Amino acid sequence: MTVNLEVVEGVGTIRLDRPPMNALDVATQDRLKELAEEATRREDVRAVILYGGEKVFAAGADIKEMQNMDHTAMVLRSRALQDSFTAVARIPKPVVAAVTGYALGGGCELALCADFRIAAENAKLGQPEILLGLIPGAGGTQRLARLVGPSKAKDLIFTGRMVKADEALTLGLVDRVVPAGEVYAEAHAWGARLAQGPAIALRAAKESIDTGLETDIETGLAVERNWFAGLFATEDRERGMKSFVEEGPGKAKFL
Repeated sequence: MTVNLEVVEGVGTIRLDRPPMNALDVATQDRLKELAEEATRREDVRAVILYGGEKVFAAGADIKEMQNMDHTAMVLRSRALQDSFTAVARIPKPVVAAVTGYALGGGCELALCADFRIAAENAKLGQPEILLGLIPGAGGTQRLARLVGPSKAKDLIFTGRMVKADEALTLGLVDRVVPAGEVYAEAHAWGARLAQGPAIALRAAKESIDTGLETDIETGLAVERNWFAGLFATEDRERGMKSFVEEGPGKAKFL
């Protein structure tokens, strides 16, 4: 399989495994969607890591495969392409991308689907599709602009240039930069911490933030309000408040 899911102590790692560069061909895209939906369903998965291995995250789409596709073929395929990435973005659990080496084109777009991005010091990210006479097609024009702002997104997409980890951090494209050998460990620590948290409240927080970014503030406030009130029906809310009153803040155990 070109993508695998391994679950350890509540943290599910979706691992790209298509050497040497983890090129995202059609089969890999479809498998990615399957595993994102599986991670969504599984109760033993409480946080997710996106990982391409020690050397490379994903260097983009499979250009040789795409070269043989005409307009009609891509009209039929483009929705499935976007749907595979949207399935990752819609995982209702905390998702962190552990970015090593190259994260270009579809690889960068996959990292954009995460809630948090940890990059290696030697990582390089970018949307070089313009150099092929194309634009990003797996959500890059939308998610990148929402993350770093329209001007910075246009700079990266119009020029197709790659940015190193330090510039990516300055742009807000990644959230943390660590030595290359520590990327997965840092991502796992982030996921493991959140895997111990209140699962429904985390889901509520993610959906409220993401919906608010995609719509007007009144709709976002309504989603927040409904989730906020609904959480008062959960055992985690009872446990969290009881622990706060009896033991002080930050000591509740939700598993």
